[in-house]
Amino acid sequence: MTSRSETWSLTLGLIRRLRVTQRAMERAMLGVSLRDHIRNEEIGRRTRVTDIAQRVAKLKWQWAGHIARRTDGLWGLKVLEWRPRTGKRSVGRPQTRWTDDIRREAGSRWRQAAKDRVLWNSLQKTSSGRQLVEMMTICFV
Repeated sequence: MTSRSETWSLTLGLIRRLRVTQRAMERAMLGVSLRDHIRNEEIGRRTRVTDIAQRVAKLKWQWAGHIARRTDGLWGLKVLEWRPRTGKRSVGRPQTRWTDDIRREAGSRWRQAAKDRVLWNSLQKTSSGRQLVEMMTICFV
């Protein structure tokens, strides 16, 4: 379910759909249906499965650090820095970019921070570094 999830732009709608799918799988594991009226917290406690939003956010954080530390000149970093030539914006609110939640968490200089592996990992584990994961966890619990 999380295959290649580190490359997704995490939106609230996507997180909601992932959680619905996870809960359906957990209900199937336990052999219970929606008619049994068992709360999601109880299902999570019984299955002891990691919350999908936390898992995806952690994978994304690790992938961002990996991409920022690369020095081989492959496509990963180039794709992050790419901007369209036209310079025109589409009508309406801009779509969520892959880097938006990482920038929100680690700041605009996140790539410099990610080059220091110890600092990057500590950012993830600190209370401010957990905001990304917590933000994804709060939505649609």
